[in-house]
Amino acid sequence: MGLKYSWRFLALVFMVVFPNFHGLNYAEKAPKYSFIQEATSAPEVSFYDYIVIGGGTAGCPLAATLSARDAKVLVLERGGSPYTNTTKIRMENVISTLTDDSPNSISQSFISEDRVPGNRARVLGGGTVINLGFYSRAETLFLKEAGIDEALANESYEWVEKKIVYKPGAFQWQTAVRNGLLEVGVLPDNGFTYAHLNGTKTSGTLFDKNGNRHTAADLLEYANPTMIKVYLHAVVHKITFTTKDGQRPKADGVIFYDANGGRHIAYLKHESNNRSEIILSAGAIGSPQLLMLSGIGPAARLRSLGIKVVLDQPMVGREMADKPLNGLIIPYPTHIPLSLATVVGINKTSNYFESLNGFDLSALSGSGGAQPQTSNPSQEAMANSTRNQAFLVQTIFGPISKGYLELQNTNASDNPKLRFNYFQAAVDLRRCVSGMQTIINVVNSDSLSRFRFRNMTTQDLINMTVNRAGNLRRRNPNATTSLEQYCIDTVMTFWHYHGGCQIGKVVDRDYKVLGLDQLRVIDASTFSFSPGTNPQAAIMMLGR
Repeated sequence: MGLKYSWRFLALVFMVVFPNFHGLNYAEKAPKYSFIQEATSAPEVSFYDYIVIGGGTAGCPLAATLSARDAKVLVLERGGSPYTNTTKIRMENVISTLTDDSPNSISQSFISEDRVPGNRARVLGGGTVINLGFYSRAETLFLKEAGIDEALANESYEWVEKKIVYKPGAFQWQTAVRNGLLEVGVLPDNGFTYAHLNGTKTSGTLFDKNGNRHTAADLLEYANPTMIKVYLHAVVHKITFTTKDGQRPKADGVIFYDANGGRHIAYLKHESNNRSEIILSAGAIGSPQLLMLSGIGPAARLRSLGIKVVLDQPMVGREMADKPLNGLIIPYPTHIPLSLATVVGINKTSNYFESLNGFDLSALSGSGGAQPQTSNPSQEAMANSTRNQAFLVQTIFGPISKGYLELQNTNASDNPKLRFNYFQAAVDLRRCVSGMQTIINVVNSDSLSRFRFRNMTTQDLINMTVNRAGNLRRRNPNATTSLEQYCIDTVMTFWHYHGGCQIGKVVDRDYKVLGLDQLRVIDASTFSFSPGTNPQAAIMMLGR
């Protein structure tokens, strides 16, 4: 039989003898996930070929790939396992999980300087564990700008898709939105495809037919279990460097703390023929933050916080961006099954359209679920149902508007200061207005007519959404009459954060940090724009 196959044979025998045994959770199944452990079990000092900081959307496929090439790999994830409580990652719990702000939640909230609430993942699998699950490949422009070989990108996409991406079923609301987009001219109808194409299409989802989410953490099934170690609740304090006179600083280790406050340090192996590297995959917020905490960033700001400067790099944390989300809340009179975005429209004016329905959206409201101001009490009653409502949204290509990330303190667990400057660029605002006009047309289309209260006007929907907008901005009186002001006042995050470690400014085209050795950044912080309608496919592809 051979040792290689013996564990599979024994597992099969066990399932036959004990068919009703369900005592092991996903993370405990040997041998695939025996390498995932709490950081409290980590030795005080250890040595690896590669140290990956962040077991998220990019970090999991990256680490799995490196380990399969017989490199000894360490993954340090600041959060826990998505398999501990799988009810949290069920489709029906998407909004409640995303907005859960309890101390041990898998989503960490913040409020940007723009007064827009946001969330960042703290869990193995990263953003793929808390997002809406929509999967679509990047446009070819992204590959060209990043210098990525298209054939290699396609092979990497397929590697991801084989494991965690599904063709969605038919949903009443998604079908109506698709037909509405086609009706108002978001053409052609591209059917089902992962490709980024102008027009309307159905794309992939991370949720299987039973509503179970699959995440980047599942890609660790590809890993060589004897060559990888994943530590959970491992908060990286900083990257350490060796510096010699006349030579570039060289990354050589990582200091991290476990859930009990225990201090650990992992070093790169020195006998690895220069293939040893530390790779930052902590996300668009975490990676620039950790570079600064390690002494790479704007020197004056670092010194003001008492951080020893390793490299004065003023572009770390610069040109941060987030796709803005604007849309309309649409109450409907009869119950229909809930759905997440599986249909997307992409028009010629660089707007992207998606929708979801059947969820309690009040948790996303920056006004605490304030009730809409409508023209009569019966319309207000119609709008009060927390679940018989849909959210039809749009975002824009890019965006052009950029902001920044700055350290507020030296605590790696705290959020940095963030500003995205939504709609600072006039072209972004023009695109939002154009997208909102298309949404209004879709809402008024024949395809959506049976999902509307007949005596509830589009103006009523606008008024309602202004009152329930998911931000903490003060409402301008013109927000219900001017689409420009509506976009500004109702803007939300699309959670597509990027920038802060961009190619050509912080890293080179091989993602190596400029001015340093043995350190790379592999995640959305390297992007100059958010690829596709959702960046997760591109991020996982990049990690692979």
